[in-house]
Amino acid sequence: MTFSTTIKNEVSKLDSNKLEKISELSAIVRNSATINKDIKISIENNAIARRIYSIFKDIYEVSPVITIREKIHFFRGFILIINKKQTEILRDLSIINKDNEYLDIPKDYIISDEEQLRAYLRGLFISSGSINDPKTSRYHLEFIVNSKDYANFINDLLNSLNLNSKVIKREKNYMVYIKEAEKISDYLRLIKAYNAVMYYEDIRIYRDHKNMTNRLNNCEQANIDKIFLTSSKQLKDIEILQKHDLIDTLDEKLQEVIKYRLKYKEASLQELSDIISNQTKNKITKSGLNHRFRKIKEIANNIKDK
Repeated sequence: MTFSTTIKNEVSKLDSNKLEKISELSAIVRNSATINKDIKISIENNAIARRIYSIFKDIYEVSPVITIREKIHFFRGFILIINKKQTEILRDLSIINKDNEYLDIPKDYIISDEEQLRAYLRGLFISSGSINDPKTSRYHLEFIVNSKDYANFINDLLNSLNLNSKVIKREKNYMVYIKEAEKISDYLRLIKAYNAVMYYEDIRIYRDHKNMTNRLNNCEQANIDKIFLTSSKQLKDIEILQKHDLIDTLDEKLQEVIKYRLKYKEASLQELSDIISNQTKNKITKSGLNHRFRKIKEIANNIKDK
C-alpha cells in the first residue's frame, strides 16, 4: 500500500456535515468524473468508493451503480455511475451553472468557510493527489488537473494558505505541486490526516537529524584535515631549518615553538598554545603562536629562495 493510499484510507473515515460533504464531492466529481448523459466517477480506492457512495445517498438520495473497472497498470478500480438527478447534482456541486454551462472553477460558496475549504482540499487529494513516502529521497506532493484555469485556481488556493505551491505543464495536463517538507506536513494537517502527519513528521525529524549528524561529521573531518595540513607545512619549514643547522641561531621563543611542534605533531594551534602555556607557565595565545610560525616560515622561504 502506498503512502497516498494510506492517507486516502484515513480521510475516508472522517465525519463531515452536509456542506463539507458537498465541498469534498465537488472536488472529487470535477477531477474524477466523466460527464455525458450520466456522471461516471472512476476511483481506485475501495474505501473512497464507499465514501462517495454514502455521500450521494445521504445528500442527494441517489444510490450510484458500482461496477468494477478492468485492471489498468496493475490497479483494479471502481466506477460509480449516477444516472438520476444529474443536472441538480452538477449545479449543486458548482460543476455547471444554471444554464448548464461548464464552470472552469467552482463558485465561492463551495469554499466559503474554513471547514468547507479543508473538505475541498481533501476531495482534491482523493481525486487527483499523490504524495511521496517521506522515507524516499525527496519530498513531493502533487495534484494532476486538466485545465490551466483550474490549476491556477488550486495554486492560488494553496498559496493563500502559505503552502508555497507551483504550477507546471505536464503533457496534456497541469501539475500543481509542493516540494517543502514542512508545507506538505501543513497540507496533511489541513485535510485532517493526523495519523499521516505524525508518521510524516517522525520520518522528517529522523532525516533532518541524520543530515545534521552528517554535516557535523563532515565539518569535523574538514577541521581535522585543516589541522593536519597546517601542521605539515610547519614541520616542512622546521625541516628546512634543521637541514641548514639554523635552529640554534634562532631566538628562544622560536626555538621553543619548534621544540613543541616536533613533540606534538598532530596538535592544533589552540591545543599547542595550551600545552606550551601549561608546561612553561608562560602564557601564549593561539594568535601569538601563529605569529611565531609565520616568522619561521619567512626564514625557511628565504633559505629556499637563496
